[in-house]
Amino acid sequence: MSIPASHAASWDQADFRERVQRALDEFVDEQQQRLAPLGDDAARLLEEARVSVKGGKRLRAAFCQWGYRAVDPTPGGDEARALLRACASLELLHASALVHDDYMDASDTRRGRPTTHRTFAARHRGSAWSGRSEQYGAAAAILLGDLVLSWADELLRRCGLPLDRVEPALAVFDLTRSEVIAGQFMDVSVQARGAADVDAAMTVLRYKSAKYSVERPLHVGAALAGASPEVVADLAAFGLPLGEAFQLRDDLLGVFGDPTTTGKPAGDDLVEGKRTVLVALALDAAPPAAARLLDDSLGHPLDDAAVARLRDIIDSSGARAQVEQVIDRLSALALSALDRARIDDGARSVLRDLAAATTQRAG
Repeated sequence: MSIPASHAASWDQADFRERVQRALDEFVDEQQQRLAPLGDDAARLLEEARVSVKGGKRLRAAFCQWGYRAVDPTPGGDEARALLRACASLELLHASALVHDDYMDASDTRRGRPTTHRTFAARHRGSAWSGRSEQYGAAAAILLGDLVLSWADELLRRCGLPLDRVEPALAVFDLTRSEVIAGQFMDVSVQARGAADVDAAMTVLRYKSAKYSVERPLHVGAALAGASPEVVADLAAFGLPLGEAFQLRDDLLGVFGDPTTTGKPAGDDLVEGKRTVLVALALDAAPPAAARLLDDSLGHPLDDAAVARLRDIIDSSGARAQVEQVIDRLSALALSALDRARIDDGARSVLRDLAAATTQRAG
């Protein structure tokens, strides 16, 4: 994400990402010391946790930061440090979701490296341990995701802000976790049924990703700052359509993205059989024979030529262009709500730039 130089004094995104990473590293260091008595196995799990919280755009942390600063523009000193830890807690939630998601999708890579379940399965095979290596990898991924999810709650609760400010944020956080998990199960069920119309795909998109990527981080930040219900509603009117536009962009990248930028194989969503809005639109609009080929190919190994054929079906159906149009409409809706929001003008300006970076990214 690139924020214009005019906002450099209030928002240095590279510095913010570095500070979030330091907060996460310090928290993992603390956990490593606490769990040191458990020995080498716990140490290996903690090292994988450290890897799982490295990198990324820190989108959720950024929206939490600016949800807070929309209400209280200039937190300083100890308050700013506590806010950073609260922002980092949302990155722990995200890391947990990715570890679980990679296992459920049987993904081989994440950000250009082996996923958690693959890493631990390979360790099991290399050590010639008893039992099935795949089962060991699955157990490790489930437990690591659970551990990092528990850390997310802990870090927010112990961020350092006053309890009367943290409690409302924890209530939002509780709802967020429930929405993400239920949305993930909806997604799993849609894939299992092998069918999804556009409405069902949009519902999955909204609860599995859109809300927890933008709207809820804004709400957590605003709650920490003591926002009024009216401001929370204003931020929701901005955050939900923007989150939906963000995930629709992610769906396009999952099919048409450059692996060197996304860190995932070409056409990864097709190989994983994801019934996204993009796929649902293509299945509705493609000629019958092409729609059958697309439908039958989802969730199966695909070589580069097969991925190219499916991409062509989706593109030719008009689904890709239609999703781009929906992204534009949702972005306009979000920005219109942002213009009306009763928030600090400096925060409004940065949120506008974040909205553009969120929906126009290449990876």
